[in-house]
Amino acid sequence: MPEETYWETLFDVDLILDRLGINGAFVDAVELGCGYGTFTIPVARRISGLLRTYDIDPAMVERTLSRLREAEIENAECVERDVFLEGFGVPSESQDACLLFNILHCEEPIRLLAEVARVVRPAGTIFAIHWRSDLETPRGPSLDIRPRPEQMIEWAGSAGLDAVEPAPINLPPWHYGLRLRKQTTGQ
Repeated sequence: MPEETYWETLFDVDLILDRLGINGAFVDAVELGCGYGTFTIPVARRISGLLRTYDIDPAMVERTLSRLREAEIENAECVERDVFLEGFGVPSESQDACLLFNILHCEEPIRLLAEVARVVRPAGTIFAIHWRSDLETPRGPSLDIRPRPEQMIEWAGSAGLDAVEPAPINLPPWHYGLRLRKQTTGQ
């Protein structure tokens, strides 16, 4: 991760959350990869229930916990956890939403999306954003491993998820996003 102050300049967080439609209609949610808490803090303020956020890096967990305390946010938990090995640690179909921000360039995206499909409620929403793959950006993984929107939609379909229109969602200047939902029975 780059330095925190610089990192935070790379996102228009309110625009991203507004365009994705993250609001008080969502009760409980999980987030993979809290980082510095860039999205954790504003998402916790927007949802009406508990946000559980996870990171594999203990320094990121401690920084996010510190920011949550400073902001006096009580509806968020931050835990060091390898979700790829251990899952989210929540019951099946228990979450209204899941946030996968800049994470789906991982080695096993379909496996991750399948775990997400397990934990979200039937009407739950998965919010995914990623660095654009069609241009150089100031940060992000190398262009050759960044998923294109079509790839993410294909992976989602393999995990039992459908993209919600419009897809993709433009999140200027460096990102795009998707809203995904569980496929309905009979598809």
